Amino acid sequence: MIMNKLFFLLSIVLALLLTTPAHAQFGPVNDIDNKYATDLPKAGSDAPMFKLKTIDGKTFKLSSLKGKVVVLDFWASWCPDCRHDMPDVKRIYERFKDKTAFVGVSFDTDKDAWASAVDKYGIGYTQVSELKKMREAEITKTYGIHWIPSYVVVGVDGKVLLSTVLTWKLEKKLMELFPDNNKPESTTAALTIQGSKGKLSTLIVKPAAKEGQKMDVAIIMHGFTGNKNETLHQAISQELLKEGIASVRFDFNGHGQSEGRFEDMTVPNEIEDAKAVFHYVRALPWVRNIYLVGHSQGGVVASMTAGELGTDSIQGVVLLAPAAVLREDAIRGNTMGMSFDPLDPPEKVKMFNGLYLGGDYIRTAFSLPIYETAAKYQGNAMMIHGNADHVVPYTYSERYHAIWPKSKLSILEHFDHGFSQNQQKVAEMVAEYLKPF
Repeated sequence: MIMNKLFFLLSIVLALLLTTPAHAQFGPVNDIDNKYATDLPKAGSDAPMFKLKTIDGKTFKLSSLKGKVVVLDFWASWCPDCRHDMPDVKRIYERFKDKTAFVGVSFDTDKDAWASAVDKYGIGYTQVSELKKMREAEITKTYGIHWIPSYVVVGVDGKVLLSTVLTWKLEKKLMELFPDNNKPESTTAALTIQGSKGKLSTLIVKPAAKEGQKMDVAIIMHGFTGNKNETLHQAISQELLKEGIASVRFDFNGHGQSEGRFEDMTVPNEIEDAKAVFHYVRALPWVRNIYLVGHSQGGVVASMTAGELGTDSIQGVVLLAPAAVLREDAIRGNTMGMSFDPLDPPEKVKMFNGLYLGGDYIRTAFSLPIYETAAKYQGNAMMIHGNADHVVPYTYSERYHAIWPKSKLSILEHFDHGFSQNQQKVAEMVAEYLKPF
């Protein structure tokens, strides 16, 4: 009887998972702060003051940093998660060290081991400790520490701004506090380009340049049901401007402001759209190198377009959570949570927001040679993927990494399919990667 109930409950859970539309799963599913940061000081409360010894025996008072934004990093040399996060914490520190004061609060009991770890990892900010076990240290109780690493951001007025166990939240908060207001001069031209199903609404964003000056261009491709003006794509355009790189954003057929019906859209005709935009851009007199950047299904289109155009035509590719799972989705008869018979697909499948997926999309996706086509490109490439992506597992980026010898793979911990945790960080990563070319 108990086993029957368990199987019944399990079947309900599986049914809910299989029928929940994928578009509803784009955001983060779990926030581990809800488990590990529950007793850390709450935002808006006064940060508890403390007085501890540094490695060289000097007394440090948190109150001495009043008037500055302070980042408290609770860690220990014996903590594997702390060692894992340390490179990210150091990178964040280097970025914001001129605007903040970082303080490491260690739960080491061995002073030599503590000092050795600080030296080994090249930690350049102030370190303090009680040299007591975590469960026995007074600051554990004062700050409600249940997990390390933990991070607390304190404002100039001594109020807590953020408490978290996640580095991405730490970085996002500091980016919000200290935005990069460097917005280079630029021009934006709106135009249309003839695509596979009609005219494609297109924006060309160029940094200010001298007469006749050539520059690189990134063609940015959105995902399934997306559009060229999504926050992520606009952020990428802005970051590319800072590196002197122009960008071209366009809506695929049946999307955004472009012509065509969504139900007539297929991956092959999106590739034709991408190639049409490429040829238009290639003919512009000021264009030097061309890069392709694509998110989700746009990543698949970018990879296959690069394969069809060849390594000599494309100087770099960046794929953001490339949705190569779309072929398996078609084979198993479930796209974005909507079910159908993959061997006898209907004329169209009702999706969400009043959209219909055409039968041709399913038929072409069923046997789409994604990796075989992409492998024809053998140039520079980078894949960025979140390991909390429940729409497209990061293993699909790993496969791209395997077929492209010159590629780089960046897996972002706790990031979802839309990179909602910190889209600005992803935009900066794209620009930073393309900058050297």
